Amino acid sequence: MRQYVIASILLAVLAGCSSGEKTARFLIDPPTTGERLPNRLGTTELKDVSLPDYASAGEVSWQSADGAVRSNTKQLWADNPQRAFTQTLARAISDLSGATVIGEPWPLAEPPRRTLEVRVEKALAQSDGTYRLAGRYFVGDSRSGGANQARNFDIHVPMGEGGAASPATVARAQSLAIAQLARQIAVLGGPGNSLRTSSAPPSNIDDIFSQPLPPLEGS
Repeated sequence: MRQYVIASILLAVLAGCSSGEKTARFLIDPPTTGERLPNRLGTTELKDVSLPDYASAGEVSWQSADGAVRSNTKQLWADNPQRAFTQTLARAISDLSGATVIGEPWPLAEPPRRTLEVRVEKALAQSDGTYRLAGRYFVGDSRSGGANQARNFDIHVPMGEGGAASPATVARAQSLAIAQLARQIAVLGGPGNSLRTSSAPPSNIDDIFSQPLPPLEGS
């Protein structure tokens, strides 16, 4: 009888631990505004977005009043954060501007004209009641005379009434921050520099060997 009671307790504990309803998962889903911007990127491959460790983990994180970054194992992102951030940003830029921005690896037969790299230095619901998304982005154009961009972004989104950092408000604020970043990249905005590619890229080795050989001397 005693063994039966112990087994029943263990089963109840395991059932409680495995209950999916106890784990909440949150989506990154920027709102669509219907705004249309000029296409300044054409075809662009977006490299996997670089995120801080706390932002690339599966748990939704926030900063508490003591400055510590905290999280809860029962409050998770619905998708891998790096993948979700990359794919969502690419789609948002494309929807805004009509550009063809696709996360790596590039799936089309025609190669992209440009590459886009985003390095996030901070992506955090701060203790001051704002969500901050800060870092740098780089647009590379290897064609001779192409415009290369190296620019900063520092986006602040209010967390809402009272500034409380619940997982739902963090997800909502991050979605809004990604939408603002997409707009900034679409117009190539933000402090930084624009540099011209001074020369054409070196020939691909396959292109070299695909050319006809010069005639032999005396032939």
